[in-house]
Amino acid sequence: QVQLVESGGGLVQAGGSLRLSCTASGSIFIINYMGWYRQAPGQQRELVARIFRSGATYYADSVKGRFTISRDNAKNTVDLQMNSLKPEDTAVYYCDVNTDSNDYWGQGTQVTVSS
Repeated sequence: QVQLVESGGGLVQAGGSLRLSCTASGSIFIINYMGWYRQAPGQQRELVARIFRSGATYYADSVKGRFTISRDNAKNTVDLQMNSLKPEDTAVYYCDVNTDSNDYWGQGTQVTVSS
């Protein structure tokens, strides 16, 4: 089994910044990718950013230029630096890790951006 522990959510004013962190532990062989999803009330869960073992990254169009994803392969951690936050970024953010062809999810951390 794989356990994910997230941290870093909170309340911030529009234009502010937050940094989310996620650490994976347990039965981990090779992590193929790590990433962050988010889900706002009444909305589907959407992929925000992903980083592959190679270091290649993907960002949703809505966060390009504002969010930066990074990972530490040795520590099995992934961070999401979120700058210039907007009220529409308000959601529960979930860490996602793919290892051994399985996806694992964190419990979610709330990010609230006030206008």
